[in-house]
Amino acid sequence: MAIRDWPADERPREKLLDKGPQALSDAELLAIFLRTGLPGQSAVDLARSLLGHFGSLRKLLEADHATFCEAKGLGTAKYAQLQAALELSRRHLLSTLQRGDALTSPDHTRRFLASRLREKHREVFAVLFLDTRNRVIAYEELFHGTIDGASVHPREVVSRALAHHAAAAIVAHNHPSGVTEPSRADQQITDQLKRALALVDIRLLDHIIVGDGRRARWRRRGSFDCGWRLSCGSGASPRILRSGASTQSTRRRWDAEKKKLF
Repeated sequence: MAIRDWPADERPREKLLDKGPQALSDAELLAIFLRTGLPGQSAVDLARSLLGHFGSLRKLLEADHATFCEAKGLGTAKYAQLQAALELSRRHLLSTLQRGDALTSPDHTRRFLASRLREKHREVFAVLFLDTRNRVIAYEELFHGTIDGASVHPREVVSRALAHHAAAAIVAHNHPSGVTEPSRADQQITDQLKRALALVDIRLLDHIIVGDGRRARWRRRGSFDCGWRLSCGSGASPRILRSGASTQSTRRRWDAEKKKLF
């Protein structure tokens, strides 16, 4: 039976408009995206078949072009349409962070970082640069490959932070293995970045590791109190050092520390 012959309250599109998207199953949402089925198979039937073929909705959404197009009922046009929809979702999350506070919206922050990093097949180190109100100025992926002390350069993170006139930063990287437990190298990088950014009065607010499911955060481990900030005592307001506007004291600290850090 074609979907148009179903009772109105069972048709995916009408059900979404009446009850909201959260009331639909994965198959029903996918059917709306597909729009049409195959001869003898409704869009909902096709959606269920595709979910079974890929194993889960996530695996379908993360499939590469070749794997996606191998499935019956899909093709390049649908793949392009899906990628556009996913990118719209990512940009919506970023715009939400840019309007609000990254610290008081931790779920939005984690969801955004997961949407950017979770499906990567190699390690990627990224930074959210924040203004004085903890709103997102920019998101950048700075390093790729094995994330260790040799591949993450604090000077580059500091340089990009100053270029954005950032007051704070949240760093993140993914573990393609899916394991979110921080390694010793992760801890060393975090310590180096805290010290390097503190020299120019930029706060490192968190280091988030994105894996398969749960995300690890240093902030929850008690490593992100004010004690590590070289120039900021309890309750102090951090200064933003613009290009060409640094103080002599900061320059002296920078000169004294940069050889150890870099």
